Amino acid sequence: ARLPVYILFIAAFFPEHPGTLLFILYGTGILLAALVAKLFKRFIFTGKDHPFVMELPTYRLPTLKAVIRNMWHKGQQYLRKMGGIILIASIIVWFLGYFPRESSSTEALKAQIETVTSGYESDLALLDEGQTELLAAQRDSELRKLGEQLHREQQEESYIGRLGHAIEPLIRPLGFDWKMGVSLLSGIAAKEIVVSTMAVLYQSAYQDENDTAALAQNLKNDKYANGEPVFTPLVALSFLMFILIYFPCIAVIAAIKKESGAWKWAIFTIVYTTGLAWLVSFAVYQIGSIFV
Repeated sequence: ARLPVYILFIAAFFPEHPGTLLFILYGTGILLAALVAKLFKRFIFTGKDHPFVMELPTYRLPTLKAVIRNMWHKGQQYLRKMGGIILIASIIVWFLGYFPRESSSTEALKAQIETVTSGYESDLALLDEGQTELLAAQRDSELRKLGEQLHREQQEESYIGRLGHAIEPLIRPLGFDWKMGVSLLSGIAAKEIVVSTMAVLYQSAYQDENDTAALAQNLKNDKYANGEPVFTPLVALSFLMFILIYFPCIAVIAAIKKESGAWKWAIFTIVYTTGLAWLVSFAVYQIGSIFV
């Protein structure tokens, strides 16, 4: 489920060493799992082990037909389940990111766009054909900048923007901005939704949100108000580490509750994995900032 996120960020920020970085991510996950299991065994699950016996049927080599049928059935089952979840989650994220549309700052920007448009139209009417092309190019450039600013204001003042800004102080030490925070929250439902959420949040004002091929470029081009890039290779690595470690999804938490018979272990899993993800990402970003 995390692989689409890995592929997106590795292609955008680590195109020269994709295999190495993917190996580092999975290797880190295996190492942390072993260390956490060792710590839990020593300090939490200190009771005596109870034997678990399961009688297995005789193993037989499956036929190619059975393998293909089972693969098709499982793949179809997964696509039906995840397709619905991703679609619903994407609609919710779009709604929260689209409304409300009007505020004092956005109204002021819209008025400024209208003023600029009418001003250029008046000037163009007075010029001859040879001079209009240059002035029209200046008009388009200025209107594009204002349009991008309007788009940014509408996003930040939307419901999802307010939510993102509310949690931003918690994730700022990791190098994350509010959009990354919202993407992480959407991943609670399923990690596949992280990419679709980013496609909505990082779309350009002049770009179709379904144009996922341009998402990696949009991430690289995204900037803060002061002109500094939001994403750097260090921030991308910190984000990937958080994605790697924090709990998989609601379905896994529900399975833990069902198997353990108590909500305390499900809640414990949420707390410790998210806390561990925060600590690892914090270490990666803060230590990396010293050397970069």
